[in-house]
Parts: sequence; C-alpha cells; structure tokens
Amino acid sequence: MHLEIMIRPVTFNDVPAINAIYSENVRHGTASWELDPPDDDEMRRRMQSLLDQAYPYFVAESAGQVVGYSYASSYRPRPGYRFTVENSIYVDNAYQRRGIARQLMTTLIDACTSRNFRQMIAVIGDSQNSASIELHRSLGFTQVGLLPNIGFKLNRWLDSVLMQRALGEGSTALPEVATAHHPT
Repeated sequence: MHLEIMIRPVTFNDVPAINAIYSENVRHGTASWELDPPDDDEMRRRMQSLLDQAYPYFVAESAGQVVGYSYASSYRPRPGYRFTVENSIYVDNAYQRRGIARQLMTTLIDACTSRNFRQMIAVIGDSQNSASIELHRSLGFTQVGLLPNIGFKLNRWLDSVLMQRALGEGSTALPEVATAHHPT
C-alpha cells in the first residue's frame, strides 16, 4: 500500500499532533533528552519562537493526519553562528521507515539553503540511533564528533553524535552578509 505524504509549513493547529509525537519520544526514546513531556502551551511557545525568528518548520501529513515534523533552529545563540542551523526531526512511531523522515529532511535542507544558511548540524541523541545516523549520512552529512556518555536517560548512559552538512556553497564562498538570516 502506497502512503501519500504531503510536506507543508506548520500551523498552530498542528501543535497537539506534534506534541503527541514528541511526548512519545520523550517518554520512550533517546532523540530528545527531556525527561518530562512539555504541554501543548509550551510546544506552542517553542514553535512561536522559531517562527518569529523565521526558521523553517514543516509537518508531514498523511490522510489529514500529522505523522512527522521537522524544523531548523539556531545551532548556538552567538551571532558568529548565524549561518549555521541545527535540524530536528521526529516521525510518529507507526509511520517510521516509510521515507517520511527523508522527505522532511530534504524539504528542510532546501528551505535552509534558500535562506542563506551555510551549514547544518545534526545533534543525534544516542549513538545507537542507527536509523537517524544513516538517514543523515545518506543526505550528505558527515560525522564530525562523538561525545561519549554525556547524557543519562532510560536508565543508561547516552552518547551524542554530531553530524554536519554544507548547505549551498558552504564555506567555499563568503556569505552575503547583508541578506543573512539573523535571529532577533
């Protein structure tokens, strides 16, 4: 059975579905190292903050249901990092391994490139998360770091895997500073 997926910009009506996906991962997964799921109001606040700063934020929808989401955010808050973003991606457990994450990531990479970002960083919680590591690798990311045993969740120590991908011209040319995205 073919699954029809539509990738579209997020709306505030998506918050409950996004929070359900995220909360499941907070409770049972290692992509997020939060220990207690936030409520819908907190997720709405986080979304508003990203949208106010003009970061791209997308959902994957199937048959009218949100089944995954992705967004970019500041890698670090200092202005010297303004051309670098960090990606986040979550897919409902029932819809994983169907190409949804790839579609979300491809859309996010294109959106970040069009906004003059030059580097994208993936901070992957848990070196055992081979699906995420392989997805990023297949999309041109390279592992640039491993921070062993820096997190503790679900009664075990977790590594953090750092992966990086150039966007557009990457570091081969100077960015157009006048048109650079700079979060306020």
